[in-house]
Amino acid sequence: MADASTVRATMNYTRDTGVMPEVYFYEPPAGTPIRSPGDDPQQVVVHDGWDRARDFSLDREGFALGDFPSSFAAWDEDAAIKARFYPEVIDFVKATTGARRVVIFDHTIRTKANAAQQTAETTTTQRAPVMLVHCDYTPNSGPLRVRQVLPDEADRLLSGRVAFYNVWKPLRRRVEEKPLAMCDVTSSTDDDFITMALRYRERDGEIYVLRHSDPHHWWYFPGMLPEHALLLKTYDSVEDGRARFLGHSAFDDPTTAPDAPARESIELRTIAFY
Repeated sequence: MADASTVRATMNYTRDTGVMPEVYFYEPPAGTPIRSPGDDPQQVVVHDGWDRARDFSLDREGFALGDFPSSFAAWDEDAAIKARFYPEVIDFVKATTGARRVVIFDHTIRTKANAAQQTAETTTTQRAPVMLVHCDYTPNSGPLRVRQVLPDEADRLLSGRVAFYNVWKPLRRRVEEKPLAMCDVTSSTDDDFITMALRYRERDGEIYVLRHSDPHHWWYFPGMLPEHALLLKTYDSVEDGRARFLGHSAFDDPTTAPDAPARESIELRTIAFY
């Protein structure tokens, strides 16, 4: 039941039909059968996490909130983001996770204005918020990404612990619409995760989408400011009971004012080596 510290909202889950869902990043041949994800929208309770913001753990719930003030403001310049903002993010992830090395392999600016480029073939840095319960990696695609990003070092690096963290941060203003919500890893099971294919012209990739389960416990941080940042664990090579895969999604907050400014955020995908 919702109360003052919760909202009821729709999360777009995916039915587990036995047929792999898929998304194409190019125009497939005419008549291609496509099993689309997000076909099971469900009303859930989303809990305000501010009262226990410092208690969340990447290894337990799968996400953590941190302070990340920055004077960087050149959000329209990809080269500047890579040259000047990436080093700040690397330091933040190292300090938060204890990783000895952190590599950033891409970033995405998400705003409503970029909705037309959600599955654009050539543009990955400008996209709309993802309204789908998903996790960015699977046990197969995590190690594969390491091999793609660092091919000469991959064998050595994959012999140790590797974790993927998304860093999610508001840009110029507080987040008032389409905030990000996280499905507490302690409330999900391996059976909740369904592999989804990503179809590119020259290759296929894969991520996880989630089927609905009543025990799922959702958290968000309404009104996040640019000095905040969320870390989401989307893959961990260690299998000792700690969080490995975090379901998450943007959602329509029913308390959002009709004239609220569109959400602007940056998401950076990082690989941490221990």
